[in-house]
Amino acid sequence: MRLRLRLFEFEDLPWFPAVVRAGMMDYLRFMISTLDTYRPIVPLLAEGLRRTRQTRLLELGAGAGGGTETVWRALQASGLPDVKILLTDLYPQPAAWADIARRTAGAVAAEPSAVDALAVPPHLPGLRVIFSAFHHFPPAAAEALLRDAVRAGTGVGVFEGAGKHWWELLLAWTALPVAQLLLTPFFRPFRPSRLVFTYLIPVIPLCTIWDGTVSLLRLYPPAELLALAARADPAGRYAWQAGKKRHWWGPQVTYLVGWPAAI
Repeated sequence: MRLRLRLFEFEDLPWFPAVVRAGMMDYLRFMISTLDTYRPIVPLLAEGLRRTRQTRLLELGAGAGGGTETVWRALQASGLPDVKILLTDLYPQPAAWADIARRTAGAVAAEPSAVDALAVPPHLPGLRVIFSAFHHFPPAAAEALLRDAVRAGTGVGVFEGAGKHWWELLLAWTALPVAQLLLTPFFRPFRPSRLVFTYLIPVIPLCTIWDGTVSLLRLYPPAELLALAARADPAGRYAWQAGKKRHWWGPQVTYLVGWPAAI
């Protein structure tokens, strides 16, 4: 799919109700974790950690932490038992993050204050990663996010859990909404509001369908990711690579990774 449109997403709107945003994030976290969406890029993360001599991933735009726990466990299994992850977001999700911290015995922790991915505070070190959220940034902001990592001299990885295909749009309109209706009672942590805004007033599933569609239309393909990286790093101080990794059962993950070439 070559079409890319910059339509709005509900979760990006400052006035959007936090309770609905949290319900949407809970659903995305459940699906990304259950489907193990980001397992194909675990070797890239392991390489980035080793090349930058880091033991921590600094997750930007973490939302509800979808897939983070499974990534952490996969990194441990790959020979990095000491790896930690710190979740950050402009709109923190403390309830969801506390649940992940509990299940990982604090290895996946969270920054309680809001963090701007375009200007990360220097007291938050680590290999910067962003899962399923880079498409939220228009080109100028996406370039600024990468430039901030280059300015800080830290490694950075951008990962989207899709390959931008028409069949993924069909999936977003059909199978995923059905899954949301069937599985919502099993999402944790439990929230009564999630039931209200899924079944009585179906705002969560409707907004999820819209945002999922727009996310695919906004997605940057590998060539555009490399172009953004080149503009963010005009001196060519970083080694960049972009592409797609296929999951064993079919879906793809689109990625961009970069770290200082001298390391």
